[in-house]
Amino acid sequence: MSQQVQLTATVAESQLGQRLDQALAELFPDYSRSRIKEWILEERVSVNDQIIAKPKEKVLGGECIVIDALIEEEQRWEAQDIALNIVYEDDDIIVINKPRDFVVHPGAGNPDGTVLNALLYHYPPIVDVPRAGIVHRLDKDTTGLMVAAKTVPAQTRLVESLQAREITREYEAVAIGTMAGGGTVNAAIARHPSKRTHMAVFPMGKPAVTHYRIMEHFRAHTRLRLRLETGRTHQIRVHMAHISHPLVGDPLYGGRPRPPKGASAEFIQVLRSFDRQALHATMLRLHHPVSGELMEWHAPIPDDMVQLIEALRADSEIFKDEMNW
Repeated sequence: MSQQVQLTATVAESQLGQRLDQALAELFPDYSRSRIKEWILEERVSVNDQIIAKPKEKVLGGECIVIDALIEEEQRWEAQDIALNIVYEDDDIIVINKPRDFVVHPGAGNPDGTVLNALLYHYPPIVDVPRAGIVHRLDKDTTGLMVAAKTVPAQTRLVESLQAREITREYEAVAIGTMAGGGTVNAAIARHPSKRTHMAVFPMGKPAVTHYRIMEHFRAHTRLRLRLETGRTHQIRVHMAHISHPLVGDPLYGGRPRPPKGASAEFIQVLRSFDRQALHATMLRLHHPVSGELMEWHAPIPDDMVQLIEALRADSEIFKDEMNW
């Protein structure tokens, strides 16, 4: 049994010169490149209202893509008995504190074992809600708070609130380098032109705004509190790297260990062993989609970030006479 689904997107200006199948694989990451190639060859893909059946056809950027996709039954998501750290739950919403190494939504390379699969098991009726109620995502190794809707009306209202920037999401992070003060990064983000798993600052991308303030200074690192005004993929990670302060441990955007001069072997080991972006969604505030009540949740930073911050403090204490703050 198959399901007919129409997928739509606009080719980014940054994708100029890419093959059609490559561009579509970036635009629709939930589907494999081989499946996308099949759809092209089956004449299911139209570019600016014209059917294109050649995967090698080049794109220019700005084209309107429509795919009349045929998705096989086996692609349906399965409920899986995976523990969720539930912070709050009622008849309409569920708020969880997501650990590291936990993908939110099935996709290429992660067909199951996700937050979505866990939600289907925890509350089976959520199968009738698009994407099992998920309205926003966290990266696989970003920890912290996220909300899902248990009903279609609740999801619709949450999505509208998110688009209207009425949901407040704040994060804690540790960035490389000593930052003088807080500020705002207002820089559009698009898919990287050559690295499919990366995003990048690009003038023709989608608007992206991140506010940040200093929480704590260390010798060669800075602890930050950040607030998203928009919610682009990898937004905080890309923006911090863009201003030359990538997050500690970030495997994609340059967060390689950079021990300060004279650092102890123990401290260097802590930096080298921190193997994910030091980023945690610590606060979530929203109006309840049904009652309208203003609600707020907090999640303390996880143990690995606690240990990292303690090591940074200890190193700074040793060299405090050399620090001029």
